[in-house]
Amino acid sequence: MPIEAKYVHTNLIARDWRRLADFYQNILGCVPVPPERDLSGPALEATTGVPGARISGMHLRLPGCGDSGPTLEIFQYDPQGPSAPRSANRQGFGHIAFLVPNVAAARDAVLAAGGWAVGETVALPVAGAGVVTVVYVTDPEGNIIEFQSWTP
Repeated sequence: MPIEAKYVHTNLIARDWRRLADFYQNILGCVPVPPERDLSGPALEATTGVPGARISGMHLRLPGCGDSGPTLEIFQYDPQGPSAPRSANRQGFGHIAFLVPNVAAARDAVLAAGGWAVGETVALPVAGAGVVTVVYVTDPEGNIIEFQSWTP
């Protein structure tokens, strides 16, 4: 039997949390949820398993979910850990997805804001659901974002 649960947030570790938070606010309309975080000490070290950890950052309310919807938690660690190359088929969390009215316009906005293209924009028929137009791009730190729109 499953435990009782409610989705709360996804954490994204940044090289520069302020720059990345600005990107998600300016490009996707995410809204800051105060207060900013600046955490350190024995409890944080015990929770994260990172000796000497200090984290700073903030939560951003994701668009389209209302005032109590989930957030994107953007944190920066000191000391920073290693950065791993990202690819769509890497094990673990792969990407964050957003439904948008115009996939091409969303892609162009991300590229203009310092993101990169991962693949091409394609239209994929999904049996019983219609056609999804989809593209993968990255934010300025290389985290993969999927944009999608649906037609019958």
